[in-house]
Amino acid sequence: MKTDANVVHLNKATAEQSPTSPVGRLPVALIQVRDKAAQQLKQNLQSLFDNADDTLFEMADRATSNAEQNAFFEAMRDLRLKRKNIERGFLQKVFESFSNLNQYEIGKPQPTLDAVSFDSLSLVQNDELEETVALDAMVAKVMSRDAVALGHLTTRLNAVISKKLDDKSNPLGPTLLSEYFLDACSSLGVEIKVKLIILKLFEKYVLGSCDMLYAEANQALVSAGVLPELKSAPPRRQQRPAASAYSQSSGEEGMPLLEGADQGVQEVFGALQDLLSQVRGTSMPRRTQTADALPITSNDLMRLLSHMQQRAPAQVNVEDFDLRDQLERLLERASAKSGKARVVGEVDEDVINLVSMLFEFILDDRTLPDSLKALIGRLQIPMLKVAVLDKTFFSRGSHPARRLLNEIASAALGWVDQDDAQRDSLYQKIEQVVQRLLNDFADDPAIFSELLAEFMAFTGDERRRSELLEQRTRDAEEGSAKAELARRQVEQALNERLLGKTLPEVVVRLLQEAWSKVLMLTCLKHGVDSDEWQAALQTMDDLVWSVAPHEDPEARLRLLELVPGLLKALREGMASAAFDPFSTSEFFSQLEVLHVQAFQRFKRAAPEAETAVPEDVAHTDLSEAGVELPLLELPAAEEKVEDAPAMVEVVEEIILLAPGQTRPQEPDVVLPDDDEALLQVDSLRVGSWVEIQEDEEHKLRCKLAAIIKPTGKYVFVNRTGMKVLEKTRNALAVEFRRNAVRLLDDALLFDRALESVIGNLRKLKHS
Repeated sequence: MKTDANVVHLNKATAEQSPTSPVGRLPVALIQVRDKAAQQLKQNLQSLFDNADDTLFEMADRATSNAEQNAFFEAMRDLRLKRKNIERGFLQKVFESFSNLNQYEIGKPQPTLDAVSFDSLSLVQNDELEETVALDAMVAKVMSRDAVALGHLTTRLNAVISKKLDDKSNPLGPTLLSEYFLDACSSLGVEIKVKLIILKLFEKYVLGSCDMLYAEANQALVSAGVLPELKSAPPRRQQRPAASAYSQSSGEEGMPLLEGADQGVQEVFGALQDLLSQVRGTSMPRRTQTADALPITSNDLMRLLSHMQQRAPAQVNVEDFDLRDQLERLLERASAKSGKARVVGEVDEDVINLVSMLFEFILDDRTLPDSLKALIGRLQIPMLKVAVLDKTFFSRGSHPARRLLNEIASAALGWVDQDDAQRDSLYQKIEQVVQRLLNDFADDPAIFSELLAEFMAFTGDERRRSELLEQRTRDAEEGSAKAELARRQVEQALNERLLGKTLPEVVVRLLQEAWSKVLMLTCLKHGVDSDEWQAALQTMDDLVWSVAPHEDPEARLRLLELVPGLLKALREGMASAAFDPFSTSEFFSQLEVLHVQAFQRFKRAAPEAETAVPEDVAHTDLSEAGVELPLLELPAAEEKVEDAPAMVEVVEEIILLAPGQTRPQEPDVVLPDDDEALLQVDSLRVGSWVEIQEDEEHKLRCKLAAIIKPTGKYVFVNRTGMKVLEKTRNALAVEFRRNAVRLLDDALLFDRALESVIGNLRKLKHS
């Protein structure tokens, strides 16, 4: 607890920051009320921040995605960095509110409900609305509980100041205290979900103590002779905080000796003891006991456990190790040596039974890789020692030992059994943690906090690296999906224009090999609704028309007008797609021949048509468009192109493949929409871990990193973020149908184990 010197220092700082503040105008009694209130509020704020880390960490543990988890971790960091500023800002507001008690505010009418337009209310953002609702609920709770004491305080303040107050404008009222805290937290860059959690902590640790705040303030004013006739009920008795997070158990019974121990913890463990009573004396092997058998103290039990811990073999088959049997043998030896029969006390036996059942679940859990179970199994004795020392191990989710076990299990979720396990960094880190506990943990549980911080730093680095690679994988897959959709659009455009037609072979090749790339690039850059896409399609249509036979005499004039622009568009498009210049030249050379032949056919069909061609068109120089021979010099062209062009009929759909790509020939599996396997696939969320049985010997553990909706692909990565598998929705459903896919439970290991043990004990009780 902070000393009064801290409060004096705060007063001094406040006075220095506000030299014109009319503190001196306040009556001495109000100065005393202010200073005592500031001291209590500061202590309550410190309790808030001391517990904020645990609360936010628990929320991070329960997060359903990496993004949500990171948001809580970032909030923890932000809160630590800005804690002092928030405390200072909050208390500064309290001091200012007292300073203004004897000042009138002129020209600042407060807005009423009538003055606020409903249009402006409709503009309130959802986050602000949630915040307002939370504040209203917090204030309402205080008012329903402490309205009388607050009312008396407001009345007494009005008796000694010139400015009239109500409960809402009382500087110690819940309304202003909540506003001051919210204003002090304005620099926090947190989401509304995190802000609501922080407000809940404020309600618990600050507003929850308002009855004591009002009682002391009223008493100070009564002592100063201010309205002593107002009688308030005494405040409810405050629960004293536990003296230590790791309490020792007492003598023969092993019950906690903590004076003022947390009642909730006692209730939780008491409920567990009630369930464990039905297995007491049966779960742990028992020798024939004499009537004078004495229970050993918890300290003696700790010594026995430390003896077992130091002599635990480095490599042991977890299935062959029975903690309770080993402990019973040590008791037999101790009894024989002392000549007195000794047994474990009832409370300690309950703890031993509970920890043993928890580890039975953990070591039977299919979520944990088998090769890591041996390592985690060696934590049983250290965890039992912590549970003997501190019963909050079972009730407090933020307990460092419990968190360490959960963190190890979470990190191991994506670990795959392998031959070179000892060379894996995660395996080595878990092994180091286990060995440190076995070597160094005697009776000071602080080592768990130290190891937890180290392990989280390690996994945090690994997670950041894997998330970076995972994001790159997602980006690459989304890019591939866009390219695949563009390929399908181009395939559709080509097949609509070519399928079933007989065309010169060079034109079919030009469109399939060269112009398809132009269409792909246009589709990716501009989309199929763009003018650029329509222009590229029109160029393709013009090319097909230009090489087709035509009977209409007017077609000759259209061809003359079309060819220059067509050749220019073709050349520019192929250049933009970086098509091979040599191949481009070959295509244009053969295309020139086709166009010359088209004009020859027109001349033979209607020799007189040439005179109908306008002079400026008939002598157009097409060299800039890629035609070296003037198209109207027909006699010279006849000698060059007397052979008929090679023609092909397009009878099969054109399929475009990326370099190195092979189109999978998976049989189409048709499943009804309500098929159970499809429902299992649809229940997968990004971040879900699965285990896939690849063959009889090999299993693959991977995480769903992305669902690429345009292509319907499910992309999986390993724990390093590297892509290891992709499946379509139907193909994944087939794997579920043959039971080759198993969803891994990523809930907290210890919590799942405790829930399972309690469920089994309840069934046993009611059977």
